[in-house]
Amino acid sequence: MKEFKDKVAVITGAASGIGFGIAERCAQEQMKVVLSGINQDTLDKAEQKIKATGATILTVRADVSKREDVEALAQKTFDTFGSVHLLVNNAGVGAGSTVWESTWADWEWVMGVNFWGVLHGVKVFTPLMLAQDTQAHIVNVASIAGLLPNHLSSPYMVSKHAVVALSEHLYHGLIEQKAKIGVSVLCPGFVQSRIMDYERNRPSELRNDASDQQITPERETHIEQYREAVAAARSAKEFAGHVFQAIRENQLYVLSHPELNAAVRQRMENILEGRNP
Repeated sequence: MKEFKDKVAVITGAASGIGFGIAERCAQEQMKVVLSGINQDTLDKAEQKIKATGATILTVRADVSKREDVEALAQKTFDTFGSVHLLVNNAGVGAGSTVWESTWADWEWVMGVNFWGVLHGVKVFTPLMLAQDTQAHIVNVASIAGLLPNHLSSPYMVSKHAVVALSEHLYHGLIEQKAKIGVSVLCPGFVQSRIMDYERNRPSELRNDASDQQITPERETHIEQYREAVAAARSAKEFAGHVFQAIRENQLYVLSHPELNAAVRQRMENILEGRNP
Protein backbone atom coordinates (compact mmCIF):
# COMPACT_ATOMS: atom_id res chain seq x y z
CA MET A 1 0.00 0.00 0.00
CA LYS A 2 1.63 3.21 -1.18
CA GLU A 3 -1.21 5.66 -1.80
CA PHE A 4 -3.03 7.17 1.19
CA LYS A 5 -4.98 10.22 0.03
CA ASP A 6 -8.73 9.80 0.64
CA LYS A 7 -8.19 6.30 2.05
CA VAL A 8 -9.78 5.33 5.39
CA ALA A 9 -7.78 4.60 8.53
CA VAL A 10 -9.13 3.08 11.76
CA ILE A 11 -6.99 3.49 14.87
CA THR A 12 -7.72 2.09 18.33
CA GLY A 13 -6.24 3.72 21.40
CA ALA A 14 -6.15 6.84 19.24
CA ALA A 15 -6.57 9.54 21.90
CA SER A 16 -2.95 9.57 23.08
CA GLY A 17 0.53 8.14 22.64
CA ILE A 18 1.44 6.21 19.50
CA GLY A 19 -2.20 5.98 18.43
CA PHE A 20 -2.60 9.76 18.37
CA GLY A 21 0.75 10.19 16.63
CA ILE A 22 -0.32 7.80 13.87
CA ALA A 23 -3.71 9.53 13.62
CA GLU A 24 -1.98 12.88 13.10
CA ARG A 25 0.17 11.36 10.36
CA CYS A 26 -2.89 9.84 8.69
CA ALA A 27 -4.45 13.32 8.62
CA GLN A 28 -1.27 14.72 7.07
CA GLU A 29 -1.50 12.03 4.40
CA GLN A 30 -5.06 13.30 3.70
CA MET A 31 -6.72 10.12 4.90
CA LYS A 32 -10.15 9.91 6.48
CA VAL A 33 -9.50 8.98 10.09
CA VAL A 34 -11.59 6.95 12.53
CA LEU A 35 -10.47 7.56 16.10
CA SER A 36 -11.43 4.90 18.62
CA GLY A 37 -10.80 4.75 22.34
CA ILE A 38 -12.41 3.93 25.64
CA ASN A 39 -12.60 7.46 27.08
CA GLN A 40 -15.01 9.78 25.27
CA ASP A 41 -13.53 12.96 26.77
CA THR A 42 -10.01 12.28 25.53
CA LEU A 43 -11.41 11.11 22.19
CA ASP A 44 -13.25 14.41 21.81
CA LYS A 45 -10.07 16.36 22.54
CA ALA A 46 -8.12 14.30 20.02
CA GLU A 47 -10.86 14.86 17.44
CA GLN A 48 -10.71 18.64 17.94
CA LYS A 49 -6.93 18.73 17.49
CA ILE A 50 -6.90 16.66 14.32
CA LYS A 51 -10.04 18.16 12.83
CA ALA A 52 -8.34 21.56 13.10
CA THR A 53 -5.98 20.38 10.36
CA GLY A 54 -8.94 20.00 8.00
CA ALA A 55 -9.10 16.24 8.17
CA THR A 56 -12.32 14.23 7.97
CA ILE A 57 -12.76 12.55 11.37
CA LEU A 58 -15.12 10.01 12.91
CA THR A 59 -14.85 9.12 16.61
CA VAL A 60 -16.21 5.85 17.97
CA ARG A 61 -15.98 4.95 21.65
CA ALA A 62 -15.08 1.26 21.97
CA ASP A 63 -13.65 -1.13 24.53
CA VAL A 64 -11.56 -3.38 22.31
CA SER A 65 -11.65 -6.19 24.86
CA LYS A 66 -15.35 -6.55 24.00
CA ARG A 67 -16.01 -8.15 20.61
CA GLU A 68 -19.37 -6.42 20.25
CA ASP A 69 -17.69 -3.01 20.61
CA VAL A 70 -15.22 -3.79 17.81
CA GLU A 71 -18.05 -5.10 15.63
CA ALA A 72 -19.91 -1.81 16.25
CA LEU A 73 -16.73 0.12 15.37
CA ALA A 74 -16.51 -1.69 12.05
CA GLN A 75 -20.21 -1.19 11.34
CA LYS A 76 -20.05 2.58 12.02
CA THR A 77 -16.92 2.91 9.93
CA PHE A 78 -18.36 1.11 6.90
CA ASP A 79 -21.71 2.88 7.28
CA THR A 80 -19.89 6.23 7.22
CA PHE A 81 -17.06 5.69 4.74
CA GLY A 82 -17.85 2.40 3.00
CA SER A 83 -14.36 0.90 3.34
CA VAL A 84 -11.22 0.55 5.46
CA HIS A 85 -7.71 0.65 4.02
CA LEU A 86 -5.58 0.93 7.15
CA LEU A 87 -6.32 -0.72 10.48
CA VAL A 88 -4.07 0.11 13.44
CA ASN A 89 -4.68 -2.12 16.47
CA ASN A 90 -2.92 0.07 19.01
CA ALA A 91 -4.94 0.10 22.24
CA GLY A 92 -2.93 -1.26 25.14
CA VAL A 93 -2.57 -1.24 28.92
CA GLY A 94 0.01 -2.41 31.44
CA ALA A 95 -0.55 -3.89 34.87
CA GLY A 96 0.66 -6.70 37.06
CA SER A 97 4.03 -8.00 38.20
CA THR A 98 5.30 -11.59 38.39
CA VAL A 99 3.27 -14.45 36.98
CA TRP A 100 2.05 -15.51 40.42
CA GLU A 101 1.73 -12.08 42.06
CA SER A 102 -0.31 -10.56 39.25
CA THR A 103 -3.95 -10.87 40.20
CA TRP A 104 -6.56 -12.64 38.12
CA ALA A 105 -7.96 -9.18 37.41
CA ASP A 106 -4.56 -8.02 36.12
CA TRP A 107 -4.32 -11.00 33.78
CA GLU A 108 -7.89 -10.69 32.53
CA TRP A 109 -7.66 -6.95 31.90
CA VAL A 110 -4.24 -6.85 30.23
CA MET A 111 -4.84 -9.91 28.05
CA GLY A 112 -8.34 -8.62 27.27
CA VAL A 113 -7.09 -5.30 25.90
CA ASN A 114 -3.61 -6.12 24.61
CA PHE A 115 -4.25 -9.52 23.01
CA TRP A 116 -7.99 -9.99 22.62
CA GLY A 117 -8.30 -6.36 21.51
CA VAL A 118 -5.90 -7.02 18.64
CA LEU A 119 -7.52 -10.36 17.84
CA HIS A 120 -10.97 -8.76 17.78
CA GLY A 121 -9.69 -6.11 15.37
CA VAL A 122 -8.08 -8.69 13.10
CA LYS A 123 -11.01 -11.13 13.17
CA VAL A 124 -13.66 -8.46 12.58
CA PHE A 125 -11.95 -6.27 10.01
CA THR A 126 -9.88 -8.70 7.93
CA PRO A 127 -12.83 -10.40 6.16
CA LEU A 128 -14.32 -6.99 5.38
CA MET A 129 -11.00 -5.71 4.04
CA LEU A 130 -10.54 -8.88 1.97
CA ALA A 131 -13.98 -8.40 0.42
CA GLN A 132 -12.95 -4.93 -0.78
CA ASP A 133 -10.19 -6.49 -2.92
CA THR A 134 -8.15 -3.28 -2.67
CA GLN A 135 -4.68 -2.48 -1.38
CA ALA A 136 -4.83 -2.29 2.42
CA HIS A 137 -2.68 -2.78 5.50
CA ILE A 138 -3.02 -3.92 9.12
CA VAL A 139 -0.65 -2.63 11.80
CA ASN A 140 -0.60 -4.37 15.18
CA VAL A 141 1.21 -2.49 17.93
CA ALA A 142 3.15 -4.86 20.17
CA SER A 143 6.28 -3.86 22.09
CA ILE A 144 9.95 -4.71 22.32
CA ALA A 145 8.69 -6.69 25.34
CA GLY A 146 7.18 -9.06 22.78
CA LEU A 147 10.67 -9.98 21.60
CA LEU A 148 12.55 -10.10 24.91
CA PRO A 149 12.60 -12.67 27.75
CA ASN A 150 11.67 -10.44 30.68
CA HIS A 151 9.56 -7.41 31.64
CA LEU A 152 8.28 -5.65 34.75
CA SER A 153 4.77 -7.00 34.06
CA SER A 154 4.27 -10.65 33.12
CA PRO A 155 0.75 -10.08 31.69
CA TYR A 156 2.08 -7.26 29.53
CA MET A 157 5.01 -9.32 28.27
CA VAL A 158 2.88 -12.39 27.53
CA SER A 159 0.25 -10.31 25.72
CA LYS A 160 2.85 -8.62 23.51
CA HIS A 161 4.54 -11.91 22.61
CA ALA A 162 1.08 -13.12 21.61
CA VAL A 163 0.55 -10.05 19.40
CA VAL A 164 3.84 -10.73 17.59
CA ALA A 165 2.85 -14.37 16.99
CA LEU A 166 -0.64 -13.37 15.84
CA SER A 167 0.84 -10.84 13.41
CA GLU A 168 3.25 -13.40 11.99
CA HIS A 169 0.47 -15.90 11.40
CA LEU A 170 -1.77 -13.23 9.87
CA TYR A 171 1.06 -12.20 7.54
CA HIS A 172 1.63 -15.76 6.30
CA GLY A 173 -2.09 -16.47 5.98
CA LEU A 174 -2.67 -13.43 3.80
CA ILE A 175 0.39 -14.25 1.68
CA GLU A 176 -0.94 -17.75 1.08
CA GLN A 177 -4.26 -16.30 -0.10
CA LYS A 178 -2.45 -13.78 -2.34
CA ALA A 179 -4.41 -11.06 -0.56
CA LYS A 180 -3.82 -7.38 -1.18
CA ILE A 181 -3.46 -6.74 2.56
CA GLY A 182 -0.05 -6.18 4.14
CA VAL A 183 0.79 -6.68 7.82
CA SER A 184 3.20 -4.94 10.16
CA VAL A 185 3.88 -5.42 13.86
CA LEU A 186 5.40 -2.43 15.64
CA CYS A 187 7.71 -3.34 18.54
CA PRO A 188 8.79 -0.06 20.15
CA GLY A 189 10.84 0.51 23.28
CA PHE A 190 10.00 3.37 25.63
CA VAL A 191 7.65 5.98 24.16
CA GLN A 192 6.22 9.16 25.66
CA SER A 193 2.71 8.08 26.57
CA ARG A 194 0.31 7.53 29.45
CA ILE A 195 1.02 3.80 29.64
CA MET A 196 2.14 4.09 33.27
CA ASP A 197 -1.18 5.74 34.18
CA TYR A 198 -3.01 2.63 33.07
CA GLU A 199 -5.31 2.45 36.11
CA ARG A 200 -7.31 5.43 34.87
CA ASN A 201 -9.17 3.23 32.37
CA ARG A 202 -9.38 -0.05 34.30
CA PRO A 203 -13.01 -1.25 34.46
CA SER A 204 -14.48 -1.21 37.94
CA GLU A 205 -15.20 -4.94 37.85
CA LEU A 206 -11.49 -5.64 37.24
CA ARG A 207 -10.02 -3.31 39.85
CA ASN A 208 -7.83 -4.82 42.55
CA ASP A 209 -8.72 -4.61 46.21
CA ALA A 210 -6.31 -2.82 48.52
CA SER A 211 -5.32 -6.21 49.92
CA ASP A 212 -4.19 -7.25 46.43
CA GLN A 213 -1.73 -4.36 46.15
CA GLN A 214 1.42 -5.76 47.71
CA ILE A 215 4.15 -3.62 46.20
CA THR A 216 7.63 -4.30 47.53
CA PRO A 217 10.21 -1.49 47.82
CA GLU A 218 12.17 -3.13 44.98
CA ARG A 219 9.13 -3.16 42.70
CA GLU A 220 8.30 0.44 43.62
CA THR A 221 11.81 1.37 42.52
CA HIS A 222 11.38 -0.46 39.23
CA ILE A 223 8.04 1.27 38.60
CA GLU A 224 9.59 4.67 39.24
CA GLN A 225 12.44 3.85 36.87
CA TYR A 226 9.93 2.93 34.17
CA ARG A 227 8.04 6.19 34.74
CA GLU A 228 11.24 8.17 34.33
CA ALA A 229 12.16 6.24 31.18
CA VAL A 230 8.73 6.88 29.64
CA ALA A 231 8.91 10.59 30.50
CA ALA A 232 12.36 10.89 28.91
CA ALA A 233 11.51 8.79 25.85
CA ARG A 234 11.08 9.91 22.27
CA SER A 235 7.83 11.56 21.24
CA ALA A 236 5.09 9.25 20.00
CA LYS A 237 4.89 11.35 16.81
CA GLU A 238 8.25 9.95 15.69
CA PHE A 239 6.86 6.43 15.45
CA ALA A 240 4.32 7.34 12.81
CA GLY A 241 7.20 7.72 10.37
CA HIS A 242 8.40 4.18 11.12
CA VAL A 243 4.87 2.88 10.63
CA PHE A 244 4.24 4.56 7.29
CA GLN A 245 7.62 3.47 5.96
CA ALA A 246 6.77 -0.11 6.94
CA ILE A 247 3.39 0.15 5.23
CA ARG A 248 4.94 1.44 2.01
CA GLU A 249 7.57 -1.31 2.04
CA ASN A 250 5.20 -4.04 3.26
CA GLN A 251 7.59 -4.67 6.17
CA LEU A 252 6.40 -7.11 8.84
CA TYR A 253 8.75 -6.41 11.76
CA VAL A 254 9.10 -2.76 12.77
CA LEU A 255 11.76 -2.19 15.44
CA SER A 256 11.96 1.51 16.15
CA HIS A 257 14.72 1.45 18.79
CA PRO A 258 17.92 0.14 17.13
CA GLU A 259 19.77 0.38 20.45
CA LEU A 260 17.66 -2.57 21.63
CA ASN A 261 18.41 -4.80 18.64
CA ALA A 262 21.38 -6.36 20.42
CA ALA A 263 19.11 -7.55 23.24
CA VAL A 264 16.72 -9.13 20.71
CA ARG A 265 19.65 -10.81 18.95
CA GLN A 266 20.95 -12.11 22.27
CA ARG A 267 17.58 -13.71 23.05
CA MET A 268 17.46 -15.41 19.67
CA GLU A 269 21.03 -16.69 20.04
CA ASN A 270 20.26 -17.99 23.53
CA ILE A 271 17.34 -19.96 22.11
CA LEU A 272 19.38 -21.42 19.26
CA GLU A 273 22.30 -22.30 21.52
CA GLY A 274 20.13 -23.67 24.31
CA ARG A 275 21.45 -21.09 26.76
CA ASN A 276 19.42 -19.71 29.65
CA PRO A 277 18.81 -15.95 29.47
